[in-house]
Amino acid sequence: MNEQMTRLGKAHPEATPHSNCQGVGEVLVMRILKWVMCVALMSVLVGCDRSSENSGAANSDRGSGSNSGQGASSSSAPDNTGRNVRDRSDSAVTSGDQGTSDADREITRRIRRALTSNDQLSNDAKNIKIITKDGKVTLRGPVKNRQEAETIQSIVQQAGASSMDNQLELAATNQ
Repeated sequence: MNEQMTRLGKAHPEATPHSNCQGVGEVLVMRILKWVMCVALMSVLVGCDRSSENSGAANSDRGSGSNSGQGASSSSAPDNTGRNVRDRSDSAVTSGDQGTSDADREITRRIRRALTSNDQLSNDAKNIKIITKDGKVTLRGPVKNRQEAETIQSIVQQAGASSMDNQLELAATNQ
């Protein structure tokens, strides 16, 4: 091949004995990359479609047992519309308002650990929202009874909060 290049007069500066192989290799690599990208895109699209199907099934499974004693209902999912509207208010404190200081995070961590390790509290009480900003703790969510609410307030005071906004909701007593 070198003879052919020199026979033509002057060798091309980029020409090497393997230059044709490199061109074929690059084309092959490009084709493989295009194929891999197509497969990846199809996987993402199929995965998105399946997750929406599964979430619908999960929602219907979740509510199927809870409405068995009630009249016919067109939807089995709980309706939290009122609470969600309340959370959209500019004055409502949400998790996005959580303070980023080490002290705020430490207070929140202490409270969460105390709640989750307390065997006397219900799962609802263990999963309340705790938002700490500048030492002030806001508590939101359902609790089973007044005793749980008082236990949580005591935990917040022991964690070192400077003040507390108690927005806990007591469950209805007729359940």
